[in-house]
Amino acid sequence: MSQSTTLYWIRRDFRLQDNAALNAAILSGNAVLPVFLWEEESESTDWGMGSASRWWLHRALEEASAAWHGRGGQLVIRSSRDPLETLLELCKQSRASRVVWNRRYEADLRGLDAQVKRGLREAGICAESYQDALLVEPHSVGTGDGKPYKVYTPFWKACQNREPETPINVPLDKLRLAHTSIKSAPIESLHLLPKHTWYKKLDTCWRVGETAGLELMRAFLRERVPLYDQRRDLPGDNGTSRLSPYLHWGHVGPRTVAYALKQAQDINERGPLVYLKELYWREFAYNVLYHFPHTPTEPLRPEFKDFPWQADETVLQHWQLGETGYPIVDAGMRELYATGWMHNRVRMVVASFLVKHLLQPWQDGARWFWDTLVDADLASNTLGWQWSAGCGADAAPYFRIFNPILQSRKFDADGRYLKRWLPELESLPAEYLHAPWETPNAILQSAGIRIGKDYPGPMIDHSKGRARALEAFDRFK
Repeated sequence: MSQSTTLYWIRRDFRLQDNAALNAAILSGNAVLPVFLWEEESESTDWGMGSASRWWLHRALEEASAAWHGRGGQLVIRSSRDPLETLLELCKQSRASRVVWNRRYEADLRGLDAQVKRGLREAGICAESYQDALLVEPHSVGTGDGKPYKVYTPFWKACQNREPETPINVPLDKLRLAHTSIKSAPIESLHLLPKHTWYKKLDTCWRVGETAGLELMRAFLRERVPLYDQRRDLPGDNGTSRLSPYLHWGHVGPRTVAYALKQAQDINERGPLVYLKELYWREFAYNVLYHFPHTPTEPLRPEFKDFPWQADETVLQHWQLGETGYPIVDAGMRELYATGWMHNRVRMVVASFLVKHLLQPWQDGARWFWDTLVDADLASNTLGWQWSAGCGADAAPYFRIFNPILQSRKFDADGRYLKRWLPELESLPAEYLHAPWETPNAILQSAGIRIGKDYPGPMIDHSKGRARALEAFDRFK
């Protein structure tokens, strides 16, 4: 009897619509068997999934399993030390002649996927991969002399006139699911949920899945994009899209977002254009990671290997716990721990504070974000931290040191964001919220706040921290 099954290998593409690999699986004419492999070897590396990502994946698998079951099929889940061996086994069990998947771009995963493709083809199985996670694949764009871009603006100029592909209209009405008795591992057996019950907070903050992601996208495009350029920097305002985890996990594809943005708005208007450029900043991050795969742990600018960081575990911990004495920094770190997400303007402030005021290695900040962000993305995380430290692509100049007090006053003038995450300061008048240690004693007493007891004093004076950072950079130069 002839083989008649196509395996659709799911990785970070938990959606049915606008999905290149799923579309190819359906158009193959074969019955489709969706498969997810928990790749144990990849997860034992330095950049195995962090705690927040593992929580999101657990919920994504629950949602995806229910979606496939609702269509009369089964999502086969396996824990695998050798994806090639596991896929060959599943092909044999399901009599599959074809395996399809959407491409990944991290160096280790790219190498693994290439090895799997070779192995499957050598075994006589058709293996194909597709562009799905990005609008512009890194190997398809470069400078005039063929080199990769290290600066965002020329990268954006090279990409902006490219018309994004229209979303793929996956013919789900033609989907034939494979009916098989192949065993699937229970999601719980992957042990994704952290032992610490901290993750339960995330269940109150996020709806995981394709439906939730599309609803969020439509509401954002309908209500907030026109003023995005004005509201995106206000952490107390609901002005951003919050789509980053849905894009990372493939609940919503970048083609869908870019196309919907252009359909719903005049793309040349300031708000929509700024948001489109944000999408391409994500693309730029993957471009840098693809061409410079060492950057998650090493600076793009090699001279920064010798920068005199002053690594201190106690200092790092105060920052992680939101106990620096600077309200905008502490609010951001507490938002991160409570929700698995942080407003982008605040991400820049807390990162600058760690690497410049406190002179802590940027890698330590990157690892904390990696563990606690539900949108933890190796490309974006690496680019952002190297930008803050001044050692990466299109990096902030060494003398650009965010003043956390001015940033707070400018972008959270009424203190809505600060009060949300620092309830111990809620009774303080807004004008004193941004630097509470400067508050007159009578007002502090009236508010029932003791600096150093109810809320910490600043870890370091801003002017001294700035001067120390500039001195370190001057010595380094």
